[in-house]
Amino acid sequence: MSRYVALLDGGRREEPIEVRQTAPGQFEVRLRGRVHVVDAFRHDYGTLSLIVDTASYTAMLDERDAHVRVRVRDSVYPIEILDEKKLRMRRAAGGFTVEGRQTLAAPMPGRIAKVQVKVGDAVREGQALLVVEAMKMENELRSPKGGRVVEVLVTEGQVVEGNAKLCVVE
Repeated sequence: MSRYVALLDGGRREEPIEVRQTAPGQFEVRLRGRVHVVDAFRHDYGTLSLIVDTASYTAMLDERDAHVRVRVRDSVYPIEILDEKKLRMRRAAGGFTVEGRQTLAAPMPGRIAKVQVKVGDAVREGQALLVVEAMKMENELRSPKGGRVVEVLVTEGQVVEGNAKLCVVE
């Protein structure tokens, strides 16, 4: 029996799920205290044919890491599935916060492709601040914390060295 947690409504709601494979493509799924018999067949990448108990469904999956958008009939359900270990790690990481003045530095030598903030802008944790282009790839640098931009030390098109100080959030 494998145990998972489905995060629904953008992670605001958790549903524990237990899955036991009974045969190739056949599963018993325990959800909300009920056991459902599921017969699953993958047609191609992202398309599943499901028989859940006695009802037939076709599900289209748009998978991105652990995030999945499931389209059944005319409805789309965003869902994230985590095993117990990943859920514990997510919860532990959520308890740590970055405090004080934080400096963003260039991860490697490159060119500043975009500056998306200016001094004085309020930013939230995870918000994109700058884009550095290096080795024909763009690296989006995000704010490590919520706060205010107190320094922007680069301009678009500027070439920078690795570890160069780019932006400061307080």
